[in-house]
Amino acid sequence: MMIKDSKSANRIQDLQFFGEFGGVNPSISDSSTFTFLQAKTMAGVFDGEIEGCYLYSRHWNPSNLYLSQALAQMEGTESALVTSSGMAAISSTLQQICNSGDEIISSRTIYGGSYALMKNFLPKFGINTKFVNTTNIQQVKNAITKHTKLIYCETMSNPMLEITDIRALSKLAKENNCLLVVDNTFSPLIFSPAQLGADIVIHSLTKFINGMSDSVAGVICANQEFIDSLYDVNSGAAMLNGPVLDSHRSASILKNMKTLHIRMQQHANNALNLSQKLESDGYRIIYPGLESHPQNKLVQEIGHTKYGAGGLFVIDLKDKETANHFMELMQEANVGYLAVSLGSYKTLFSAPGCSTSSEIPEEERIQMGLTDGLVRISIGLDDDIDRTYLKMSKCLKEIYPKA
Repeated sequence: MMIKDSKSANRIQDLQFFGEFGGVNPSISDSSTFTFLQAKTMAGVFDGEIEGCYLYSRHWNPSNLYLSQALAQMEGTESALVTSSGMAAISSTLQQICNSGDEIISSRTIYGGSYALMKNFLPKFGINTKFVNTTNIQQVKNAITKHTKLIYCETMSNPMLEITDIRALSKLAKENNCLLVVDNTFSPLIFSPAQLGADIVIHSLTKFINGMSDSVAGVICANQEFIDSLYDVNSGAAMLNGPVLDSHRSASILKNMKTLHIRMQQHANNALNLSQKLESDGYRIIYPGLESHPQNKLVQEIGHTKYGAGGLFVIDLKDKETANHFMELMQEANVGYLAVSLGSYKTLFSAPGCSTSSEIPEEERIQMGLTDGLVRISIGLDDDIDRTYLKMSKCLKEIYPKA
C-alpha cells in the first residue's frame, strides 16, 4: 500500500467548535461538576441509560471532548479519550485490556517508562511481557502463545528510531486474536497506524502535538466500544484511575493542533538537512529519512511523505563523556536545551541511555545498540538551519579538533 498524502490535517482544520458567545475558539469548561435539572437524569447517567450529559470532569467535560474529537479525526478512529499524560494513556489501555494471566508482546526499543511499566509494574498483577524486535516479524510470531492478549510497539521507536511495519504486525495480531496497540508519539501525521491496521493508537500529547513544552497530556484513539469501556463508572481503567486532563490544557493543546501540519514539515525538513550534512561529515547518524537507515524504504512505503521522516535524529559519539561534553557545548552555543522530552519549537537533546531509557538494564540496552554515547536530538523550528549546522559543527570540532 502506497500512501503519498494524508487528509488528517484537513480533518482537523474542518472541525468547528464555536464558543459560548460565538467565539472562534470553544469556551473552556472551567468546572469540575455539572448541574442536572432533574434527579432522575443524574441516576440515568450513572446507570448508563442516558448518554450525552456531562456528569463530572473525571468522566467527561466539553473541553476534553473537543480535543478528543480532534485527535480521533487526526488518527482516523471512531473515538478518542484524552488523559493527563502519555503514561496515563498507556497504563490505562494495558490495564483495560489485560487480566491476570495474560501476556503482552512488546517492542524491545520503547520509551523507558513504558518498558518499566511492563517489566516491573504489571507483573504485580499477573501480567507479563515478552520484549522482542518488532521489526523482525518472525520474532514476534515465535513469541505468541495462547495467553498473548496484545502486541505493543512504537511506530518510530524511542530512541533508536526503528520503524515497525504496522501492516505486518496487524495481520499477525488478527491471526492470533490479539489487539495491536501502537504508540505514535514520534510521528503524528507521518504515520496513520489505525489506517495501517492498528486497533489502538496512543500519543503523548506533551511532545509534537502540543509542541510548546508547556503541557503534559496523552490520548487513546480507538473504536467507540473501547473508549466507552475506559470510562465506564464500574470497570473503566481511565474512570477508576482518574487520569483526567485539565480543561485549560485541553483548550491550549487544541489550538496548537491547528498548526501541527506546518510544524511537522519544518521539524522534518530541519532534521533531514542536519542529518545529511552530519553524515557527510563522517558521523554515524540514525535518521529514518537517510538512505543508510535500514527502514528508509519502509518509511516511504507506509508514511505520508508530505511530512517527511520526523523531527528526531541520533548522533553516535561513542562514549558517555564525549556525549555529555557535546551537549554542554551545544547548550552554551544556544543550539538548544539539554533536556528530556521532544517535539518542542526549541531544539532539545539528551543522552537517552543515561536518562529516558535508563530504566532498561544496561545489558539489554547494549544488545539493541543503545549505548551511552548516543545523543538524541529533537530539532526545533529553526528558520535558518544552515546557521544551526554551523553551530553544531563548531561544537563537534571542539571535541574532535583533528576531524
